[in-house]
Amino acid sequence: MGLPALVLLWILLWQHSIEIPIQCIILLVFTACWAFAVSLLTEQITRPLQTLSNVVAALREDDYSFRARGGRRNDALGDLALEVNALAAMLQGQRAGALEAMALVEQVMSSMQSPVLAFDPEGRLKLLNAAGERALRLRGQTALGRSAEKLKLEYLLDTGNDDLLSLGDGTQQAARWVVKRTSFRLRGVPHTLLVLSDVSAALREEERIAWERLIRVLGHEINNSLTPIKSIAGSLRGRLVSLRATGNDDVDFESGLEVIENRAESLNRFLQAYRQLMGLPAPKLQPVSLAALVERVARLETRINVAVAGTFDITLMVDADHIQQALINLTRNAAEAALSPDALGEDAPQVEITWESIAGEVVIAVLDNGPGLTNAGNLFVPFYTTKPSGTGIGLVLAQQIAQAHKGSVQLANRTDRQSGCRAELRLPLST
Repeated sequence: MGLPALVLLWILLWQHSIEIPIQCIILLVFTACWAFAVSLLTEQITRPLQTLSNVVAALREDDYSFRARGGRRNDALGDLALEVNALAAMLQGQRAGALEAMALVEQVMSSMQSPVLAFDPEGRLKLLNAAGERALRLRGQTALGRSAEKLKLEYLLDTGNDDLLSLGDGTQQAARWVVKRTSFRLRGVPHTLLVLSDVSAALREEERIAWERLIRVLGHEINNSLTPIKSIAGSLRGRLVSLRATGNDDVDFESGLEVIENRAESLNRFLQAYRQLMGLPAPKLQPVSLAALVERVARLETRINVAVAGTFDITLMVDADHIQQALINLTRNAAEAALSPDALGEDAPQVEITWESIAGEVVIAVLDNGPGLTNAGNLFVPFYTTKPSGTGIGLVLAQQIAQAHKGSVQLANRTDRQSGCRAELRLPLST
């Protein structure tokens, strides 16, 4: 840019007939001044750009401590410097927050009593807390980065959410864990996060309570049979001794033997009912018409006319035999309640089956006009019954069938200004 000006100045000097030595001096002075001005201008432009380049390079290397100096508003380079400084400050604040959050997460994970593990898409262990090291007998420093296959943890990757695992060696009782499974992304890569919750103590307590109830019911039922058998046998033996002493052979053993036979038969029914309750097979799901199923159940009850009030049909994926058995049990209970001498009111015994679709599930209701519920706490206790000839497994069996279909059974007194009970079988519309 200075060359044309230098040429123009030489032409002007030559036209004014200025001596050559003076022309050379003037041209040298002009060249020096021009070089000095260019150097100043270059310094004012390149230095801020170099500074900004250094700051951006530091940001790329995750170093947010560099700042560009001399920035001022209403100047292109100054505005750029101020914006880069603001960006660096924001990134520095975000990094500090992320480090604090990570430190908090590490502190929480180290203090958690539940094992926490994370695997990458290739099955390599990427995260393991102290509880996980203790439960799985691993060392974090050597385990991280290794594959689940090498660590013998493939079964963890094969588990689903809410699955139950048993972990332990053969020398002690195995610990039981519920697996909570989810996924997250780390730097865009999907990872699998597993959290194990120890439920051993809770399950052992539930087992203890279940065994306590079972033993109490078994003891009660067996004693009900063995006590009269023992009493009648002792009485018959005493009468046999008396018979031999008097020589009288007119002793009627029929009543005593009948009691023994009846109690033995009752005990046999109890054991058969127990086998039925414990041997429920897994459901085989098939499309079933709900209306047709309910109609069959209603026709099977011959002691009372069962009304079917459903106005539409639904196709369910269920085991037809299982659901039919559950509805038969609920309908039989409703019929017996409606025919009970304790039924309130003067209306004729009534049983009605209806259904409706609510929030992704179908609710099948069996209604009666009997006396209603008086002791709801023992409804689903196995073998508990207030009926002379009952087995106490009807509602328990219906509940097991519903739970196998991811549903439930609920009983409550009616709230529609009618006496009686409302039994509901709830099933998901898609199982």
